[in-house]
Amino acid sequence: MGRICVIGGGAAGMMAAVFAAKGGGAVELYEKNEKLGKKLFITGKGRCNLTNDCEVEELLQHVCTNGKFLYSGFYGFTAQDAMAFFREAGTPVKTERGGRVFPVSDHAYDVTAALERKMRQYGVKIHLNTVVEGLFLEEGQLAGIRLFGKTEPFDRVIVATGGLSYPVTGSTGDGYRFAEEAGHEVTPCIPSLVPVNAAEAWVKELQGLSLRNVKMSVYEMPKGKRAVYEEFGEMLFTHFGVSGPLVLSASSYVGRRLRERPLCMVIDLKPALTREQLDARVLRDFDASPNKSFKNVAAGLFPARLVPVMISLSGIEPEKKVHLITREERLAFVDRIKNLELTLTGLRDYREAVITKGGVAVRSVNPSTMESRLTPGLYFAGEVLDLDAVTGGYNLQIAWSTGYLAGTAAGTAEEF
Repeated sequence: MGRICVIGGGAAGMMAAVFAAKGGGAVELYEKNEKLGKKLFITGKGRCNLTNDCEVEELLQHVCTNGKFLYSGFYGFTAQDAMAFFREAGTPVKTERGGRVFPVSDHAYDVTAALERKMRQYGVKIHLNTVVEGLFLEEGQLAGIRLFGKTEPFDRVIVATGGLSYPVTGSTGDGYRFAEEAGHEVTPCIPSLVPVNAAEAWVKELQGLSLRNVKMSVYEMPKGKRAVYEEFGEMLFTHFGVSGPLVLSASSYVGRRLRERPLCMVIDLKPALTREQLDARVLRDFDASPNKSFKNVAAGLFPARLVPVMISLSGIEPEKKVHLITREERLAFVDRIKNLELTLTGLRDYREAVITKGGVAVRSVNPSTMESRLTPGLYFAGEVLDLDAVTGGYNLQIAWSTGYLAGTAAGTAEEF
C-alpha cells in the first residue's frame, strides 16, 4: 500500500484525503492549524455556501480563470455529487436563491464534521499543529516532505494549502513555494472576491447601506462606451468604498486592471426603467406635489440614507419648490439616478479577500488527475491552483472537484 501525504486541511485537502484513502492509499494529512477547515468556518458568513446546484456548463460559465482546465473536474465530481457526498456523510443540505447550497443546519461546522467523519471512516491519519517545511526531492524526484528537523518519505504528495486570502486562517502561500521547488511556475497573485476602495467622500455617509436590484457597470477611465464588467444584483456601501455580491464578483474580473489604475463604476439605481420611463415617473411626482420642496419629493425615490446624497449630487437646492425646477435640472437628476458614478481606486487586501486570484500555473498540471506534469507523484488541489470563480458556491465546488480528482488519482495509482 502506497503512502500518500496531503498538505493542508481545508476543503480541497480533506476531500482529497477522503478519496485517496478510499482508493486504498495509507493517507496522512498535515495541517498547520490547531483544527481542520478553519477557512470553511467563516465562509458564507459562517453558514458555508458549499456549492451551487446547477449543471456543469453553468458551473464553468461562473469560473473566471482557466475554466477549460476544470472540464474534467466538474464532470468527474459535479455539484450534485458534492451534495450527495455531504448527505451521505450525515450533513443534509438545502438549496436557496440563486442555486446556493448550504447545510440544513446553517452551520459551517457541519461541513467540516462531515469530511472528518469520512476521513475517520477510511483511516486517514491527521497531524494538527504541524508545519510542512517543503517537499523532499531526491535528484529531482519526489521522495516525501520536509518537516522541522526531519524528512518523511511518501510515495505521493497532494498540495492543498490554499492561497493567500484570510491569512488569519493560516493561508500564507506555502503551496506556491512547494510548487516552485518542483519547477512549477506560479502566476502573479492578487486578492479576489474582495471589497474595493472608492475616492468619493460621500461614500462614507452611506456606510452600511445595501442596494438591491441595481445594475453596476465598470469602465476604464476616462469612461468609454463599453463596460469591462456589467451585472445586476446587490451591493453595499462601506466606510472605505463598496462591497457586497456585485462588487466582489466584479473584483474577480477587473482586479488586475484596478491594481494598475483607477476605474469608473456606474450604478443604475433604477435599472427596470428606461430614462424616458424614469423621467415620466419623476415628472408625475413633481406634478402631484408642485408646491413641495425638492428634498421632500425626492425622498420617495430612494432609501432614506441615500436621499441627502442624491440631493447634494443633483445640484438642485433642497428647499426649491418642484414646480420651479427646470426641465434641464430634472433631466440631469434623472441622468444621475441612472448613472451614479464612483471612482474605484484599489482592492482591499488579503485580510478581506474571499479567495486568491493566481497560483500554480495549470499548464503544468494534468487536468484529469491534478498530477504535476513535471514531478510524478506530486498533485495539486483547490485554491493553490490558478483557478477562481465568482461568489455563489463555485469556488468551493472547484475545491471539491479538484480534491476528488487528486485524491482518486493518487489513491489508485498503478505504481502502488
